[in-house]
Amino acid sequence: MTVWYEGPLAAFDTETTGVDPERDRIVSAALVVQDAPGAEVRAVRWLVDPGVPVPEGAAAVHGLTGEHLREHGRRPADVVGEIAAALAERASEGMPLVVMNAPFDLTLLDRELRRHGGASLTDAVASPALCVLDPRVLDKHLDRYRKGRRTLAALCEHYGVELAEAHDAAADAAAALEVVREVGRRHARRLSSLSPAELHTLQSVWHAAQARGLQAWFARNGSDETVDPAWPLRTEVPAAV
Repeated sequence: MTVWYEGPLAAFDTETTGVDPERDRIVSAALVVQDAPGAEVRAVRWLVDPGVPVPEGAAAVHGLTGEHLREHGRRPADVVGEIAAALAERASEGMPLVVMNAPFDLTLLDRELRRHGGASLTDAVASPALCVLDPRVLDKHLDRYRKGRRTLAALCEHYGVELAEAHDAAADAAAALEVVREVGRRHARRLSSLSPAELHTLQSVWHAAQARGLQAWFARNGSDETVDPAWPLRTEVPAAV
């Protein structure tokens, strides 16, 4: 029987106007699918005119200016519905969805769906629900004492995965997908007997513990920053913006 990390996987990533999933907007997104290790990676890409200014700092990261998006991007209301439908289709096929730092990208998508259509991501992908694999949560739990950052670039370096075009949504999604495969192989003794659904449940527990640890570190260092323990989606629903 093929273990999950050697089977079909999908991965999702976004580029945005900033780093606040409650307020910022999607400017590009990608969903990639790979049927088996080494197989061709198929990508669906979306380009979005967010309807708000794109800060220079954000444009410097992903290269998508407001002018370019106004000319080539599509309406957010149309795009986010398509993205949700595409994720639902993958879920209906029983395909796990890799999302690096899932509470950011999935919360951002949820808020965009609510903003433009009124439906939540949970409502849009209801049955079967998403089965998420987050390389950041997995790596942090399975190799918790390793020092260093847990960004996608850092994980790619640690696991020997090429990241050719960082901050391109499709490239980042494909790299995250390959990182998850490598996490599975490197920690096969602990992961091979678990199903993606079981891992999804475990990651919510692991992320909560990681969040508590980070919250305690902030407190010890005099910071009032708060860490949301919810995974893979923040639970707080913001006021309309």
